[in-house]
Amino acid sequence: MSLSVRLTHRLGGLALDTAFDAPPGVTVLFGRSGSGKTTIINAVAGLLRPQAGRVAIDDRVLFDIAQGLWLPPHRRRLGYIFQEGRLFPHLTVRQNLAYGRWFAPRNAQRESVDKVVEMLGIGHLLTRRPAMLSGGEKQRVAIGRALLASPRLILADEPLAALDEARKAEILPYFERLRDEVSVPILYVTHSAAEVARLATSVVALQDGKVAGHGPAAEVLADPAVAPAGVRAVGAILQARVRAHHADGLTELDAGGDRLFLPRISHPEGEELRVRIAAQEVILSNRKPEGLSALNVLQGTVAGLRAGEGPGAIVSVRTRAGMVLARVTRRSADALGLVEGAECYAVVKTVAIAPEDVGGRIAGQEG
Repeated sequence: MSLSVRLTHRLGGLALDTAFDAPPGVTVLFGRSGSGKTTIINAVAGLLRPQAGRVAIDDRVLFDIAQGLWLPPHRRRLGYIFQEGRLFPHLTVRQNLAYGRWFAPRNAQRESVDKVVEMLGIGHLLTRRPAMLSGGEKQRVAIGRALLASPRLILADEPLAALDEARKAEILPYFERLRDEVSVPILYVTHSAAEVARLATSVVALQDGKVAGHGPAAEVLADPAVAPAGVRAVGAILQARVRAHHADGLTELDAGGDRLFLPRISHPEGEELRVRIAAQEVILSNRKPEGLSALNVLQGTVAGLRAGEGPGAIVSVRTRAGMVLARVTRRSADALGLVEGAECYAVVKTVAIAPEDVGGRIAGQEG
């Protein structure tokens, strides 16, 4: 299934004017607060009627303002996952899941309840009520309820925003499984670059109600001209394979023949991963560094340099591991002679790669 969105709407100070097509998988709406992410997702859901536009899932039109076509929300067959689980407090987990099942059309292809329960790891929670669940457990049940409604599309509006870091780390793998094992496309709202890197099949970057960039996560996050969540979100996404887990608590990755070390992760040896490295965590040298504590030193060639409005610049370095980005001052770039074609070394602190920056590789995606 694919999603086509064309929207024009004015809401307060926001002038929304967007158009994009979303392929199967997870399409992330990415940008700062107030950029129009939730307005778009609510228009798709039918919770907001835009002044102009058209939204269709394959050949099923949800609305077309010019044609006077408007399907009410309950006829759109959408699953909506909110920031909070919004479970029915008087029902058990099993009953909340059954409520989602009740909305599935009789002739729709249905997900197996047992498969959903196993995929989300909630079998031991079925007899509990929401008051007895953690925030992460509530979100897993909410995902299951949405999926069991046999939706054509799942909408997720910043589903991890209300969770602490530990609960986010708990939930992210389940969204990865949802992306990889279920055929239902997902429109996912976030302002977190780490979530984009982990989950996105494609990214729609938004600024002030307009599409600032659209494409694979590696391309959008690497473009400082887009930077929908600020320059701190700029970074590289590398493809790597788990080579070994070491007794000192480090995991060694093979990234295009180069070694990358990071704090131990749970992924097994041989598994392919996507690893996000933020540009602000990379330093550059024009000669091979010696006497440093950093374990990750990647030799490469400057592929480009983009100066910002202030004193900073983003340097793109082509390495065997992939394109690595570094955020440096223009003064440092000049002092090091960092011009296109110059050889240099990118240095990444091991502890700068956090667990939330590491996720499973999306089949069929490169870079």
